[in-house]
Amino acid sequence: MATHHRQVGQVARKKVQVSYVIRDEIERRHRSGVNSLKFDPQLNRLYTAGRDSIIRIWNTNNAKDSYMLSMEHHTDWVNDIVICCGGKTLISASSDTTVKVWNAHKGFCMSTLRTHKDYVKALAYARDREQVASAGLDRAIFLWDVNTLTALTASNNTVTTSSLNGNKDSIYSVAMNQMGTVIVSGSTEKVLRVWDPRTCMKLMKLKGHTDNVKALVLNRDGTQCLSGSSDGTIKLWSLGQQRCITTYKIHDEGVWSLQVNDSFTTVYSGGRDRRVWATDIRNPEIRTLICEEKAPVLKIELVNPDQPTSVWVATTDSTVNNWSLKLLVNGAAGDYEYDNDVPVNNQPNMVIKGGASIRQYHVLNDKRHIITKDSEDHISVWDVLSLKTVNMRIMKKKSNRDSKLFSFQTGSPLI
Repeated sequence: MATHHRQVGQVARKKVQVSYVIRDEIERRHRSGVNSLKFDPQLNRLYTAGRDSIIRIWNTNNAKDSYMLSMEHHTDWVNDIVICCGGKTLISASSDTTVKVWNAHKGFCMSTLRTHKDYVKALAYARDREQVASAGLDRAIFLWDVNTLTALTASNNTVTTSSLNGNKDSIYSVAMNQMGTVIVSGSTEKVLRVWDPRTCMKLMKLKGHTDNVKALVLNRDGTQCLSGSSDGTIKLWSLGQQRCITTYKIHDEGVWSLQVNDSFTTVYSGGRDRRVWATDIRNPEIRTLICEEKAPVLKIELVNPDQPTSVWVATTDSTVNNWSLKLLVNGAAGDYEYDNDVPVNNQPNMVIKGGASIRQYHVLNDKRHIITKDSEDHISVWDVLSLKTVNMRIMKKKSNRDSKLFSFQTGSPLI
């Protein structure tokens, strides 16, 4: 049997992994898709939550230089945000498994909630009760009192929460009515589950979709719900009758985002087919194609939901666009003759330009340099020790199928 001896005083060397991010000191643009949007009408500020882990604040009154501030504390995708307390507080949900509470005006993180055990995908807000619900891939829904969250300090950081249990699959969407009397969740289970948040009692389960339920909205009193699914349909549900009233087949592919006007007469929808539609809830034959984006739509946000004047649209691209709704009468989609397949808008009102994101990379043989290719096909070579880009001789060979990068030294493909 072999024996191993260690000399006296010899200490085993421990491997330590170090990670860091090479980037500009201030990132004024999103570098990847934007998952969520919230508009503050009092200050004319737009909050955008990105897959680059950063929440940004934009002044929508200044189209030329709208960037105001970056809110950086998350370490993974920010999946959803809500604005509370009349615009003073912002709450965010992230794939880093945390929910964070922010001072929305000054942009700093006030507290971090670590109750979830997996990605937090969705938030819902009851304005009348100042209550927020968070849900995610751990199949749990937690209820938070916003006034309690904003009162947390370093010495008083204990918070209690109620939980809603019963989901059997990962939750991707959650909605709560303004009065805080009903919560609805959607998941990969393909059903809607409904609770009373005041008692945490499960009320019903609604079946009808054939794929993941990605978007939910409730009317004010919580009697009706609209759901959007990856099966390409939007469904209107009566919670009193516990059944689906109408199925809207507007999109060619999955529906990922829904918004409604305050009177719950028009639904605005977007998704994988890159189109944003306005549809009369009472008469689905009356609908208008607002715009067609260049990438799948992740989130839409109405400006002035009582009488919508425009809509902000975020996609899997890093750019956010604002599109006019002025051709729609009183927030409804009727009274005009139009071709359903032709968007009423050719150009957006305002564009918040995003930046390029790295899509491919290759570590060179010296283990010091990394070559990257971004979403705009720009090629860069990075020195990970000096934290800078460097000049290196690289040639591009194009074929009929794609383009590849080759090293002049070896002639072998890099990316």
